[in-house]
Order: sequence, then structure tokens, then C-alpha cells
Amino acid sequence: MFAALGDETRLRLIVLLCTGGALSITQLTAGTEITRQAVTKHLKVLADAGLVRDLRSGRERLWELESSRLEEARRSLDVIAGQWDQALLRLKAALEK
Repeated sequence: MFAALGDETRLRLIVLLCTGGALSITQLTAGTEITRQAVTKHLKVLADAGLVRDLRSGRERLWELESSRLEEARRSLDVIAGQWDQALLRLKAALEK
């Protein structure tokens, strides 16, 4: 999941889907120089990580954020941040002795 979010283009797609709801590839590429084929590949990586899903609306394929996976990532980062805080407090205490 974090590897999928580590790419600038994929992170931009996530931001667009957070603010725009379900969007088509045409909407996701509007105003950019990224090809629809490139966006499709990035969306596949995000889908494989469980971060987005596609919906069919007639002949159109829309993409939407899978917010529960993003929330899971946030919780994981919160745990890691707490562990670092504890480690830094132990280091501080050891140095102050």
C-alpha cells in the first residue's frame, strides 16, 4: 500500500479522488500531460493495493477511492509515530542520566 502511495502521480490521483468522488479517466487526466494509458496503469497499481476501485456506469468506467484502506494506512502510521515517540523519550531519559 505504501509503495503504491509513494509515487507522485498516484498520490495526485488519490488526492483528486478524495476531493472529486468517482471520476473517469478523462476527468483524471484533464489539465495534465499524462496520457490516459499512463493513468490507467497507475490506477491498476492503486487498485491492486486496495486503494481505489472501478465502477461501471453504462459504457463509462469510473474510479473511486477505497477510503477504508486509506484509513488503515493512517492507523498504521499512527502506531509507528507512537513507537518513535516512545523511543525518543527513552533516548532523552538515557541522555539526561
